[in-house]
Amino acid sequence: MPGNLHKGLCFEAQAEEFLRRRGSQVLARGYRCRFGEIDLVLRDRETICFVEVKYRRSLAFGGAAYAISPAKRRKLVKTAQFYLASHAAAAKLALRFDALLIQRQPDGGNAFDWIKNAFYAE
Repeated sequence: MPGNLHKGLCFEAQAEEFLRRRGSQVLARGYRCRFGEIDLVLRDRETICFVEVKYRRSLAFGGAAYAISPAKRRKLVKTAQFYLASHAAAAKLALRFDALLIQRQPDGGNAFDWIKNAFYAE
């Protein structure tokens, strides 16, 4: 497994654990279809959340939040639409696009920033 892929999966696992500890139910991890991939699909109370996980070691290029480009957002929306088309029960709930940003701290640990409603479907 290539190094970056392995790192990405490790951070997604950390993100999944972070969200579960906050009461969310993870429905899918690494959901893929012809339109793209969504890191995590979860249920947060009565809302289906499509979560993009981003990790950055430093703020040199704007940090993790700047890594979710408009093109990436469009792919996430199309992928979410595909997910909902094949999961009828999920389509009945409220929807939200979130970002879970993981930022390396000076002490070597990671800080998690869960941004609910990080962007909206256009």
